[in-house]
Amino acid sequence: MQKLTRIVTLSVALLMISGCSYFGVYKRDLPQGNLVTEGMAEQLRPGMTRQQVVDLMGSPLLEAPFDARQWDYVYRLDEAYGGVEQRRITLTFDGGRVVQIEREGDFSTAPPLGDERGIGPDSGVAADDQDAPIDNLTPDRP
Repeated sequence: MQKLTRIVTLSVALLMISGCSYFGVYKRDLPQGNLVTEGMAEQLRPGMTRQQVVDLMGSPLLEAPFDARQWDYVYRLDEAYGGVEQRRITLTFDGGRVVQIEREGDFSTAPPLGDERGIGPDSGVAADDQDAPIDNLTPDRP
């Protein structure tokens, strides 16, 4: 009976401890929205047409559903082990042209972008191999 009590007690203790971890969970930075840089914000001018804005900034993240005169470009970076950085540009149009530009956030520094390799696992293909043309005429097997 004592042996059974010890086994049950040990099992319950291990089960309780297994839910706790001394090691942190892996987190990563989570960028969302339109990438808005200082250069893009500086090029915006009152009087620009909607098409000029789209060519410069891309499509807006938000178009006000009840007021088609307002476009919002929002960039939000939720840092894995830090705070949240948010940038926002709100453009107001009148007659198809920009009449007001509102900026929120710190545009002085460039937002951090991913590394040069991009996202995902390394494909294992050398850069020289990627530039070589594929010969579809030669069969792979004899």
